[in-house]
Amino acid sequence: MKLDDIKKLQQKKYRSEFGHFLVEGEHLLLELYKAAAHDPRLLRSQLYVTAAYEHWPSPLRRHLITDRQMAQIAGTQTPQGILAVVPLPDAGTPAGAPAAGERAIYLHEIQDPGNLGTILRSLAWFGGFRCLLSPGSVDPYNPKVVRASMGAIFHTPLELEVTLEALHARFPRIACLDMQGEPVQSAAFRDFDCYLFGNEARGVPREQLAALGARPFTIGGCGSIESLNLASTVSLCAYELSR
Repeated sequence: MKLDDIKKLQQKKYRSEFGHFLVEGEHLLLELYKAAAHDPRLLRSQLYVTAAYEHWPSPLRRHLITDRQMAQIAGTQTPQGILAVVPLPDAGTPAGAPAAGERAIYLHEIQDPGNLGTILRSLAWFGGFRCLLSPGSVDPYNPKVVRASMGAIFHTPLELEVTLEALHARFPRIACLDMQGEPVQSAAFRDFDCYLFGNEARGVPREQLAALGARPFTIGGCGSIESLNLASTVSLCAYELSR
């Protein structure tokens, strides 16, 4: 891939057109290598390094470029000098069959890249989750999401463009978070197949929640602020489900 095309991968339309996304920095590359042991597709990634990383061990095809060229294609202000161009999952390929006991986390029209990256990181940490994204959600291969995930993007099964309407047929028992629900500490909270979380500002329309038969739960608080950040909410729920 030409360097000018790699630079364009900062934008979603070009990630879709070229079928690749960017991964920057040592930590994310090490997570990619670990994931490649179970997903050989990742070994088709191309590594771009400056002289400082010329001899860095890697199973990927390596391209040596100048510091100036790295600054042109990287998405960070002070690039480490190492990045990879990684193939996107093949269109239409499912994220693997759910493992036994796996729970689904559904995110409806999430918009903040940092929130999504943090959520993926939490789900990968606790394990046993897959993440479903609705249409209109932030692209999980956005460089800001990838960086915030700290490599979890490679370890959490992801499904994109999953509509609310599709949930009902797929998951007979759906829970949601609501200010008036039962406490998440209750035993009943663990008894669901899918956990639904709404947009940071708008949540999920009430009529759609009713149509899904989603059972409401809440995270009790003692402070004076109105609500929790979405990433904090999902992380607390993942912890509760993993206890």
